[in-house]
Amino acid sequence: QVQLVESGGGLVQAGGSLRLSCAASGRTFSSYAMGWFRQAPGKEREFVAAISARGDSTYSTDSVKGRFTISRDNAKNLVYLEMSSLKPEDTATYYCASRPIVSSSIPREYNYWGLGTQVTVSS
Repeated sequence: QVQLVESGGGLVQAGGSLRLSCAASGRTFSSYAMGWFRQAPGKEREFVAAISARGDSTYSTDSVKGRFTISRDNAKNLVYLEMSSLKPEDTATYYCASRPIVSSSIPREYNYWGLGTQVTVSS
């Protein structure tokens, strides 16, 4: 199993930047694709970005392209989401998730989830 813990959330003004981190337990982190999702009050959980197990392939949703970057360090069991040019509509709880090998943009296809970290962007 994989246990995930997100960190790095907080309050930031519009146009600012944050770097979220997700720490994974276990020795098999490199066998899991990782994803970031977010959920705002009253909205469905939304795909943000995903990265393949080896880190050689990434994908992100159109609304964050050019602003958010997902990356991973398999030697440290860490995945990151670097966020810049933040907008108030980015305000949400951000979740880290994992699934075997192949990445996905569909929440139900992920097996393990962190508890989330809150990102609030003020205008």
